[in-house]
Amino acid sequence: MVTLRNFEISDVDRLVEILNQPSVTQFLSTKIPYPYTKEDAIWWVQEGSNEGFIRAVEYEGELVGCIGVNPGNFEYERSGEVGYWLCSSHWRRGIMRDALRQIIDFTFAHSDIERIFACVFSSNNGSQKLLLSAGFEQEAILRRAIYKNGCSFDSHIFSILR
Repeated sequence: MVTLRNFEISDVDRLVEILNQPSVTQFLSTKIPYPYTKEDAIWWVQEGSNEGFIRAVEYEGELVGCIGVNPGNFEYERSGEVGYWLCSSHWRRGIMRDALRQIIDFTFAHSDIERIFACVFSSNNGSQKLLLSAGFEQEAILRRAIYKNGCSFDSHIFSILR
């Protein structure tokens, strides 16, 4: 069973373990430090995860991931960007699809957000398939919009509307 919950201080060691896996972080923002330290995890639990609609993803009582929607500002206040990661040992089990559906329902029920979107690295086929399976539609491809680790990637934009 997939449960979304707030992060807790007891998640710190597990966060450090998961976010030091290159397979998990290869398509994540460079806002997430590498290597990921205990201090980074403490900050995340106490401060960073309190913005927007960010939740820990728990599966069978274990922290396995994170998902969140960050609302936009000003004229983009009715849009929110979804982001997520999942421990690689739990890939392809439908966990993130369930978490994605839950965060979409929660966001639409508890905010005035009309559009949730995701920006996906061109080579992240798993995430593209996940979004489509959760009801998102591809809107655009922004050429060479992402630069990470010395490489440029196209950004695939997906969205779902209220």
